[in-house]
Amino acid sequence: MGKILGIDIGGSTTKIVGLDNNTIISPMLVKANDPVASVYGAFGKFLNANNLKLGDIERIMITGVGSSFIKAPLHGIATGKVDEFMAIGRGGLFLSTLDNAIIVSMGTGTAFIKADLKGVRHLGGSGVGGGTLLGLSNRMLNVRDFNDLIEMAAGGSLSHIDLTIGDITTDTVVGLPPDSTASNFGNLSDLASRDDVALGIINLVFQTIGMISVFSSRIDGTSDVVLTGNLTNVPQAADIFRRLGLLFNIRFIIPGSAEFATAVGAAIAFSEGCKYNELT
Repeated sequence: MGKILGIDIGGSTTKIVGLDNNTIISPMLVKANDPVASVYGAFGKFLNANNLKLGDIERIMITGVGSSFIKAPLHGIATGKVDEFMAIGRGGLFLSTLDNAIIVSMGTGTAFIKADLKGVRHLGGSGVGGGTLLGLSNRMLNVRDFNDLIEMAAGGSLSHIDLTIGDITTDTVVGLPPDSTASNFGNLSDLASRDDVALGIINLVFQTIGMISVFSSRIDGTSDVVLTGNLTNVPQAADIFRRLGLLFNIRFIIPGSAEFATAVGAAIAFSEGCKYNELT
């Protein structure tokens, strides 16, 4: 049996993974201004890196916003298109080895998916995500590069940025320790450095995503939340979600290859017999 490729086609970034007997191989990312050029570039890069030929690929499964531009099978190989929410849900479960969870896909914006053995359901989304990080960074710091923002935030502190529960009351608030955030940027000081502001932006975005995850989890009665997408690579993410998890008794999980979850889900959808549209 040949290998199954899962490809998540974004507007300018394409992610590709191979699936060989339910084992993920060679997750890769390719950037291009055109989604069609991006997907063919990713395909060629994958074949070259793994010393494969076209005949070694049994099937290709595509998903993502850029998949709408793909109208025919790639290189004559059987190609199917998977609903993106389905791919997010199946990929999140596969990478986390869970069979019931809220899957959060953190990209330019954020999608919240309920996935279990019965299927996948889109709970909703938020416009807060990576686009928010870069937009606020550009406007507030004149920083346009994602890596520059992350590096700057590494030296920051929230003490001159956020208002905490302890800043506004000396009383004990049940369930909320004094260092809990009462207002993001609610304590912005003239003493705040650029590094502080960078960390404040990152904290704002991840706390917002985290709290929507908490609400989704409580409504659904599911205590496991799987985080996926490019933003899982932000160094500050793990600690912010860890703190929220402890506060609200939620298990936030960032699995290996989390940024490739949607591409993985596209491939897994075929092997699991999920619904997809065949390209002809």
